Amino acid sequence: MRLFNTIRIQTPESIELEFTLAGIGNRALALLIDYIILNLSLLSLLILTFFVVYSLAFDNVVLGFDLDSQWVIAGMALVIYGLYVGYFVGFETLWQGQTPGKRLVKIRVIRDNAQPIGLFQATLRSLLRPVDDILFIGFLFILLGEKEKRLGDWLANTLVVQAENPNAVTRLNIPQGSQTLAQQLLAREDISRMLPDDFAIVREYLQRRSKMKIAARTKLATQLAERVQEILGMEERPLKVDVDHFLEAVYLAYQQQSRGK
Repeated sequence: MRLFNTIRIQTPESIELEFTLAGIGNRALALLIDYIILNLSLLSLLILTFFVVYSLAFDNVVLGFDLDSQWVIAGMALVIYGLYVGYFVGFETLWQGQTPGKRLVKIRVIRDNAQPIGLFQATLRSLLRPVDDILFIGFLFILLGEKEKRLGDWLANTLVVQAENPNAVTRLNIPQGSQTLAQQLLAREDISRMLPDDFAIVREYLQRRSKMKIAARTKLATQLAERVQEILGMEERPLKVDVDHFLEAVYLAYQQQSRGK
């Protein structure tokens, strides 16, 4: 019996990947950490608001709040709401589906097709968060649903999965030429621009290529190589390097770069 549920997803490249769902405990712990950070930030804003309002009232020698102080309170209320929503939107968009809490717990948000989430998905999830928090509605959806989705996940077409550790993956037999190319890629390219999902797709292809028909294998390898080149910002592959050797080198370079973090 597995401690965590798993789910298989077919990517746009027609490669099937298996992910381990985050689990209700990990998600609750990550949310607790995020709320602690968020509430400390909100408390700082409230303290700042109090001192600003008090200063305005004192300057006008009036006990109570005047028009200026009311504008300050209204403005700070908007800032507080923006911080509540923007905290999750900003981090999940810029941190590849993670917030500080999710990063500490090692879970992240992805789309239903295994692609990284963007601003649109992160915004939908954040806007539905207050609804999910009311009467533990989100908790019940996660607990009872097969895919462990809260309302925000259903609306945004997202999943919360465990962040994969690429160093724990079974090693592949990589030719020496590809190992040399991997060192060149590490020196010349920013491999960190690749997401864990990108690495997983490359790895899945390398593991299954021997069972593919030649035509399908060549087509898929070319598509993957072009996608990786686009991610890394490479105009072209190194001369006289076929797509398989290039993908092998990318696989090794990503592992070595992750191991060195």
